[in-house]
Amino acid sequence: MNILPGNLRFGAGRPVKRLEDQRLLTGKGQFIDDKPEDGALWLHVLRSPHAHAKIVSIDTGAAASMPGVTAIYTGADLIKDDVGSIPTLSIFKRPDGKPMTVPPRRLLAHEVVRYTGEAVAAVVASSRAEAQSAAEVIVVEYDVQPAVVDPVEAVKPGAPVVWPEAPDNIVGAMSYGDAAKVDEAFAKAAHTVELDLVSQRLVPSAMEPRSTIAEIDKKTGRLLLHVQSQTPASTRDVLAEAILKRPKDSVRVLVGDIGGGFGQKTNLYPEDGIVAYVATKLNKKIRWRGDRTDEFVGGTHGRDLTSTASFALDEKGKVLAYRVTSIGCTGAYSSGAANIIPLVLGPFVQTGVYDLPLVHFEIKSVMTHTAPVGAYRGAGRPEAVFIVERLFDAAARKIGMDPRAIRKANYIKPAQLPYTNAAGQVYDSGAFAHMLDRAVKLADWDGFAARKKAAKKKGLLYGRGLTSYIEWTGGRAHTEKVSLHATSQGRVILHSGTMAMGQGLQTTYTQMISDTLGIPMDKIDVVQGDTDLAMGFGSVGSRSLFVGGTAVAVSSNDLIQKAREKAANVLETSVEDIEYQGGMLTVVGTDRRISLFDIAEKEAGAKLSVDSEGEVDGPSWPNGTHICEVEIDPETGVSKVVRYTTVDDVGVAVNPMLVTGQIHGGVAQGIGQALYEGVSYDADGQLLTASYQDYCIPRADDVPPIVVTLDDSAPCRTNPLGAKGCGESGAIGGPPCVTNGVMDALAELGISQLNTPLTPQKIWKAIRDAKVAG
Repeated sequence: MNILPGNLRFGAGRPVKRLEDQRLLTGKGQFIDDKPEDGALWLHVLRSPHAHAKIVSIDTGAAASMPGVTAIYTGADLIKDDVGSIPTLSIFKRPDGKPMTVPPRRLLAHEVVRYTGEAVAAVVASSRAEAQSAAEVIVVEYDVQPAVVDPVEAVKPGAPVVWPEAPDNIVGAMSYGDAAKVDEAFAKAAHTVELDLVSQRLVPSAMEPRSTIAEIDKKTGRLLLHVQSQTPASTRDVLAEAILKRPKDSVRVLVGDIGGGFGQKTNLYPEDGIVAYVATKLNKKIRWRGDRTDEFVGGTHGRDLTSTASFALDEKGKVLAYRVTSIGCTGAYSSGAANIIPLVLGPFVQTGVYDLPLVHFEIKSVMTHTAPVGAYRGAGRPEAVFIVERLFDAAARKIGMDPRAIRKANYIKPAQLPYTNAAGQVYDSGAFAHMLDRAVKLADWDGFAARKKAAKKKGLLYGRGLTSYIEWTGGRAHTEKVSLHATSQGRVILHSGTMAMGQGLQTTYTQMISDTLGIPMDKIDVVQGDTDLAMGFGSVGSRSLFVGGTAVAVSSNDLIQKAREKAANVLETSVEDIEYQGGMLTVVGTDRRISLFDIAEKEAGAKLSVDSEGEVDGPSWPNGTHICEVEIDPETGVSKVVRYTTVDDVGVAVNPMLVTGQIHGGVAQGIGQALYEGVSYDADGQLLTASYQDYCIPRADDVPPIVVTLDDSAPCRTNPLGAKGCGESGAIGGPPCVTNGVMDALAELGISQLNTPLTPQKIWKAIRDAKVAG
C-alpha cells in the first residue's frame, strides 16, 4: 500500500455536484452513435434462429447482389484468414480432475451454433438498412440438434451435449470446507433449515446498447477501435493478440462516454472483433450498432445460479455448520468471468458478515444452449449473499427468533477483525452489529406493527425485510497507473485507465486533485478511454475509486515533489526549503516563488508530467444493513416496496452524494431482480423474453424513496484513502432484503419459499393455493 503524507488532502466528504451532468444532459455527450458517418460502411450480423444446430451450408449469392452490399463474411472466411477466437481463462478443473474445456468463442459460428442469437454471418453495406435487407436473403441450411437450457437438467445423464469434450456439460468445479465435519455438525444440531434457491438469469439493461466503429488511421496505418469498454487496455490486447494476431501497439482503443456498463461491457464481444477485422480487410471505416434485441440475444446475461443451502443451528440460534451445493450456468460459451463468478467470487462472500467457520460448499459451472453469462453488477456476490440472508430469515422463523437477534448471535465481532472467512478471505474492517443497530433506528423498527395494522385494514398483506450484506471489491487487480500533467496553459490533466460509465469519476478525481494541488476544479481535465494515454486495468469490481483513486492521490503527491525539485533549481535553494501551496512554490520565509505552470512552461512539451502507480494491500469489504417494508394486494398478487432504509459502510466517501446515488441505483436493480426481472427460454432454446414487452424492469413508480445513511466508523485499512468500493452494494443487499420482506408478508398464510422474480402471478397463485390448503 502506498504511504502518503499525512497532510495531503483527498477531497473527502464534499458532496460536489457531478461535473459530467451539464454536458451529458444537454446532448453534448460523446457516445459512439453520435459520431458522424463520414462515409462509413455499415455492418449487420445475421443470427442463428436455433439454439443448437449443425451448419450444413450458407448461400450468400443472392445477398451479395443486393443494392449497396460490399462484402459478406461467414465463419469459414474467418477461419481461412486465421482470425482467432475470444480467449477464456482455463484455470479450473473438472470433477474428474481433468482441465476445464470449453468450445472456442469465434466471432462467427463455424460448423455449429450453440445458442439462439449466435452470429452466423456479417453483411457489410453502404447503409444499415441495406445491410439488414441483404442479411434477410442469406440462406442457411441447418441440421437442428437437441438443446438443453436448464443447467440442472444439463448435468443429468442423457442430456444434450453443448461441447463433446465435456459430455456431462460441466466446465469446472470447486469445493470449500470440510464435508465430514459439516455432516457431523448437522447430525448433532438442535435445528436444521434448508432452502432450494434460484438467482434467476437477468439481462443487463444499460441505456446505451452496444456499438462499435473501426477504421485504419491514414497517417499511421494503425487500427482505431471506438468501442464501449470498461477495460480499454485488455480490450486492445485481446483484439490485437488473440483475434487479429498483430502487435498490440498497432491497435488504439478509444472509449468515449458509456451509457451504462454494469459489468456487461467488460469484455470484447464478437461484434467488436468482426467490425475490426472487416476494417482491416477492406481498409474502410466500419460501424455496427446493436438494437435492443441484439442486447437480449447477443449480449451476456447475469446471475443464473441454482442452489440448495442449509444451516445446522444450536438451540440459541448459533449456526454450527453451513452447507451449499450450487450449479452456476455459463451459457454456451465461457466469457471472461463466466466460471470465476460462481466458482470463486460467490464463495468469497457466501458466509456474509457472520462467523461461520464450519462450511462445505460444492459448486459446478455448467454449459447450456443459451447466451453466455458474464459479469453483472455484483457478479457472484449478490447470489451468495442472497443464499445466506434467505437462510437466516428462514431459520429465525423456524426457531421463533427475532431476525435481528439471530443475526447478532452470528455476527463477526469487532475483536475478531481482521477476520479470515471460510473461503480464506480476510475482512480488514467492519462494525456489523453497529450497522444493524443504526439501521433499526432509522427504519423506525418499532413503528412497523402500527403500519402493518393499517395495511391490514386496507386488505393488504404487509411484511418487513432485513439483510446484512458484505461485498468483495477490487477485481484482484491491486494496482492502477495514471499520468498527471501540469501545462503552461494553466491546466492540470489526468490520464487514467479506469473508465467512467455513470459513477461520476470525473467529479471525484477532480475533487481529489483540486484539494491536493489547490487548483480550481474548472482548471482540471480528466481523460479516460484512450490506450495511447493510459494503460490501467480498468473499471470492474467497484475498484475505480479505492484503487484508481489511490493512484490519483499518489500522482498528486508525485507532481508536487517533482515541482519542488524543479523550483529548487530555478530559485537556487534546497528542495527542503521549497513549500508548495495553491499552485505556487515558495522559498520558505521569503517572497521568492514560482508557479507550477511557469515551471511547466520550461519543460519539454510545455508540461510537467509524472507517471504514477497506486497500490493497495488487498480488496475492500463494503458492507451494511438494508431494511424494507413491502405491501401485497392478495387479490392481484402485486407487491410494492413502500419503505427502504440502508446504512452502508463504504469507508471514507470522497463524494457522499455520488455514493448515495450509486446505492440508489443498485437498490433499484435489486428490486428488479426480486420482483420483476427474469430471462425465460422455452425447451427448444428460444428466448421468450427478447424485448421489454416481455422482460420487465422497474419503473420510477416501482422504486420507493430510499433513505441512505453512510457510516464511516470502520475505514478501510488496505488503501491510504480509507475508501471501500460502493458501486455494487445496493444490488447485493437489495434482492434478499426485498425477498425477505415479501416472504415475511406471506408467512402468515404458511407460505415459506418462492423463487424470484416474485411476480404477481406467482404470488397470487401461492396465496390461492395456501387458502385452498387450509
